[in-house]
This record gives sequence, C-alpha cells and structure tokens, in this order.
Amino acid sequence: MGRTSGLLYRIRGGVHPSDSKEPSAGKEIRRIEAPATVTIPMRQHIGAPCVPRVGKGDEVLVGTVIGDSEAFVSAPIHSSVSGKVARVAPQPHPAGGEVLAVIIENDGSYRRDPNLEPPGPWEDMEPERIREAVRAAGIVGLGGAAFPTHVKLSPPGEYPIDTVILNGAECEPFLTSDYRLLLEEPDSVLEGIRIIMRAVGARRGIVAIEDNKPAAIKAMESSARGSGIEVASLRTRYPQGAEKVLIANLLRREVPSGGLPMHVGVVVNNVGTAHAIAQYFSQGMPLVERVVTVTGSVVREPSNLLVPLGTSFAHAVEACGGFTEPPGKVIMGGPMMGLAQHTMEVPVIKGTSGILALSREETGYSVPAEPVCIRCGRCVDVCPMGLIPTYLGSYAHNEKWDLLHRLHIEDCIECGCCTYTCPTKNPLVQLIKTGKAELARRKQQADRREAERREAVGESGEAGKDE
Repeated sequence: MGRTSGLLYRIRGGVHPSDSKEPSAGKEIRRIEAPATVTIPMRQHIGAPCVPRVGKGDEVLVGTVIGDSEAFVSAPIHSSVSGKVARVAPQPHPAGGEVLAVIIENDGSYRRDPNLEPPGPWEDMEPERIREAVRAAGIVGLGGAAFPTHVKLSPPGEYPIDTVILNGAECEPFLTSDYRLLLEEPDSVLEGIRIIMRAVGARRGIVAIEDNKPAAIKAMESSARGSGIEVASLRTRYPQGAEKVLIANLLRREVPSGGLPMHVGVVVNNVGTAHAIAQYFSQGMPLVERVVTVTGSVVREPSNLLVPLGTSFAHAVEACGGFTEPPGKVIMGGPMMGLAQHTMEVPVIKGTSGILALSREETGYSVPAEPVCIRCGRCVDVCPMGLIPTYLGSYAHNEKWDLLHRLHIEDCIECGCCTYTCPTKNPLVQLIKTGKAELARRKQQADRREAERREAVGESGEAGKDE
C-alpha cells in the first residue's frame, strides 16, 4: 500500500468552523427498527423520479422494487420493510414540497424478497455487468447529492478513468456517519472501492480522509495494507470533501468550468456508497437502509443509526431519546449545506446523511429582508471555486440572468462558505440556488423551443418532397 499525504496542500479558500463531531463520533452504529408505517418517496436521487410499481393493497417484502424509471439518470427504489401498501399519495419531502410516495404498513417481520441474491463474484464480471448490478441495487451517492452511481460509473469512452477517489473527508460539521463506517467497516469500504475501480477501468485508488480523524486513517491503512489502495491524509478545512476540491488537492488537476471529474480522468465516490456496493455484492440486499447521524445540542443521545429508508425523522430522533427542549431548527444534513425542515414527519431518504437539531439560541439570528453587501470581500476570499459570490447573489436578486452565466454560476458547489463568513448574513447560497434554478428553467424552455423548431422544419421538408 502506498500512502498519499495531502498535508502539504491547502485548498483554495474555505473556512474552518468548529467540527462539533464529539457528541456522536464515539457512538457505534446501531440498527433501529422501522416505525409501524414507512413513507418511501419516489424521488430520492438526482434525475428522473421513479414511477410506482405497486398499488394500494399490494404485499411487499424487504427489497421488493416499489418504484423505477426507464430514464438512464435514475435508480430503482425498494421497500425497506415487509407488509402491505396502505396507499400511494403525495407526501411531504425533506427536500421541500410534496412528492408521490408509497406508504407501507410494516408487519414487523422484515421478510426478505426471495428473488434477491448476490450478483456473483465481481472479479469475474465485465464492467457493464457491474454497472447493471449497481443500478439494480438502487445505489446512489450517499454523501448527500444522491447522484445515481451506475451513471457515474459509465463515463464515455473518450474520457478514460485512471483514478478513483473515495471521499471520506466528511468535512461537514456534526456528521460522523462516514467516520463510523471507516472505523467499523474498513474491509467493506475497501472492497467497494475495488469494485468501483474495476467498473471504470481505473488502476489507482485513493481513500481521502481529513487529518482530524486519525483513528479512521489508521483503520483504513491497516485494511489497505498490501492492496495497492492509497490512504490520503488531508489537512482539515471545509469544504475539503467537495469532489473538485479533492481532485485539485490530491492530483493537482483542475476540473474545467462546467465540467465533471471524468473530464480529468477521475471518478469520486462517497465512503457510504462504496460500502453499499460491497454489501450488495456480498449479501444481495439493495439499498434499503443507510447510516444517519442524529445529533445537535437539543438531541438527548446523539447517535449514528442504521435507519430503514422511509422512517420518519421523528422516529429516528425518538430512538435517540428525543429532544431535551423544542429545537429552533431541524436540518437534514449538516449546518453548511443541509436543508431546514418544517416538520418532523418527513422520511429518511437515500440522501439523508444526518438529522441535526439546534437550539433556538443557536439559530435565532435574523436574516435581512433585502441582501446587504458592505463590499468587504470575505466571500471572495473563502470561495473554493474562485467565484465572486456577492455579485452572483446580487445579480440573482435583481434578475440579471445573463450576467450570472457569464460569472460561471454553474461552478458554484453551494458549500456555504460565503454565507458563513458574511458579516451581514447575506443569504448568498439561497440567492445563488435561485439563480441556478432560473437558468436551468430557461435552458429547458430554450431546448424545448429548439426541438419544436427542428420538428417543424423536418415536417416541412418531408412535405416538400411529397409535392
């Protein structure tokens, strides 16, 4: 095993908030039972949502496919319990709004679907067969982005992949689910990166871990000894775990503006994703549960839980002793990039890395009704992508959409460093997200108009021939 040290490298920009990991870092992963009813949304990944494959009254087992899509950028969804489908209806979603969901009455027996079995030894499989298995398992990126993993493992032939980076940085404050996997399941994590490397044809594999997790580094070094997989110890600084930052830090390669890691010969996956892949190949169970850190100043017993998908946030928190006092804010994920919740009756989904509950004192600051910028430049100093966040926020607020594109808004990774460091609490990330959404909407409209124009021209040309 070789060891890559990133300690000599510093990321561009970034911030150093208190990691606040102590309350849960020492807590071993423990499995909890699902509640009497689970709510499993048909949108749990980037890409096309799934269409329900079951209806009211249908019997399901653990691992039964309950939703799928014909789209390439999508992933099937499986039942996390055995029981009967109570209904299929729109339900509150932790990413906001309502999403069509399958509500299942849990019979408590957790009977496994008899059709499930491991796909076979991956060492003997062609890359395409591995990708098919990963898709069948419904595996997506478990770091929070939830991009379908089989898509990430399918780079076009013109972009050969030479390196796979496994992201174990877990730089987001409070979260410790990846840390616990590295400590408790290092062999499974290692197996996962080896499967990924075979799927993309990479010869080099690196497990990247921040240096504030020495026990995890030690565990992975021990597991990787003699395997050829490198373990990289990286300087602790947020957002060290952003994939473009990792690539620049470890390999000194810069992903081009608007580009993807594959454009520089790299695939980046999360530790939890690698573990899920290894588990499927060894046990044949698709992605029906995930490790979730439940923590925060008002959680009685901060913990790392193995939670069946579809379990409500309220049930997960209750498994940690409940709240010591009413929370001021509940967030899915961490405080930098997480999503605030308006109700505890939302389900744990594939992208739920954590449930963070903070006190009213911690979240009591007021956000200005109008963006306020004093031109201090702090947001520019800390932006790891070299952007000018204050301009992006201002242009989005004033609907100057063309200027947003010129300033490369699509390169923003929404890490939150700009908002974190802003002395006036300017909601820059919120404004940038709004700008991105509007540009995406406009692009869709333009693409639709262009398709309609081409269709009309094509029909006209055929009509001319007939005449």
